[in-house]
Amino acid sequence: MRVAGSDIPKLIADIGGTHARFAVVSAGEPREQIQYRCDDYSDLASLVNAYLAHIAAKHERPSVAALAVAAPMTGDAVTMTNRPWSFSIRALREQLQLQRLIVLNDFTALAMALRDLPTSELEQIGGARPAPGHPLAVLGPGTGLGVSGLIPCGEHWLPLQGEGGHVTLAASDAREAAVLAHLQKQFVHVSAERVVSGAGLALLYETLCALDDVRGEALQPHHVTERALQKSDRHCVEAVDMFCALLGTVASDLALTVGALGGVYIGGGIAPKLGALLAASPFRRRFEAKGRYAAYLAPIPVYVIRSATPALLGLARAFDSPGPRSESHA
Repeated sequence: MRVAGSDIPKLIADIGGTHARFAVVSAGEPREQIQYRCDDYSDLASLVNAYLAHIAAKHERPSVAALAVAAPMTGDAVTMTNRPWSFSIRALREQLQLQRLIVLNDFTALAMALRDLPTSELEQIGGARPAPGHPLAVLGPGTGLGVSGLIPCGEHWLPLQGEGGHVTLAASDAREAAVLAHLQKQFVHVSAERVVSGAGLALLYETLCALDDVRGEALQPHHVTERALQKSDRHCVEAVDMFCALLGTVASDLALTVGALGGVYIGGGIAPKLGALLAASPFRRRFEAKGRYAAYLAPIPVYVIRSATPALLGLARAFDSPGPRSESHA
């Protein structure tokens, strides 16, 4: 993807709760892409400096940067939701010796990339063709649950910046109601992110075992998925099915909220790894299960994003495109 703008190298990075993905935009192209584990670094500045040291021999040090961060954007002070990192945008810009630093929510960056994603990297689950000129919605379970949208506005498309992953989760049947009642004894607020996320997948398994008076194991999310794929543990199978159903509910709520007739996109690290489980799950049935609005939702296509670094495409456009962000200049 060719990016408009000058040939001054631009640093871009997608900082999630678990991994961080970096690139430098040079001569109009994202180059030198590399992924780091956030746990290997004490703070954001040391992580960024590690990447700058990696590219130092090949590229002039960037003077501008755009960072997508899994955190709400409310001003200069940023506190990540699922990682114990906080920083001042102004202080970080000065520490990294940048002339300009843009910081935006990670799913806002992903929303900016939606119209550039190759069809070969999208897997459609149900629906028909997208309605041209209508809003797009995006959500994605990973370490947390990111949510955004892309809204047509004259000649431009404007991304949304919000915290829709923290809406209150609702039950659609008696089993889900029992799960939520159990979780409400443990948490002050049972949000969509509490359950529709990596940690939530393991929590679902534990809760279903507890409801059935079965001693569950201490499983990581990928263990739950593996056992569901193998059909070797009925509570893992049920946990994945319920996870997908709840994802369908949250996705359809978002589609109705933003009028996403242009399509709903699912990013994050979990959905692509579910593979055939997602398509075969109750996801699409639950997506359309909105009573009088089932006919409204039925044509809306849902796409699983299989691109390795989709948010970087949006970040590469952040320097010249309108949209919500926090920014510091020298």
